[in-house]
Amino acid sequence: MKTVHIALGVLDVEASVRDYSQRLGSRPAVVIPHEYALWRTPAVNLSVRKVSAGEAGRLRHLGWEDPSSAAFSSEPDVNGIVWERFTAGQQAEEIRQAWPAADYRPA
Repeated sequence: MKTVHIALGVLDVEASVRDYSQRLGSRPAVVIPHEYALWRTPAVNLSVRKVSAGEAGRLRHLGWEDPSSAAFSSEPDVNGIVWERFTAGQQAEEIRQAWPAADYRPA
């Protein structure tokens, strides 16, 4: 079953972790201090990433966590919104590439 992925740009990752943890009723699966956080719930795969003031509060992209995905992919839809498709393992690898010290392995 696919899980929708929402990626948001934020100014303050720590404040966002507190807020979205309360809204989702769960803690993030991974937090890169001051940079990034990811929640993986049955309802949503949500990530927040620190961006500049002009980009904060905006949608970065959408996507699907899809266990049948053969490879990570990314393409814009008819409206120009970028949609990614990936497995939990492929997303974890993307996180490790961006932040090599991150020790994140999805459950």
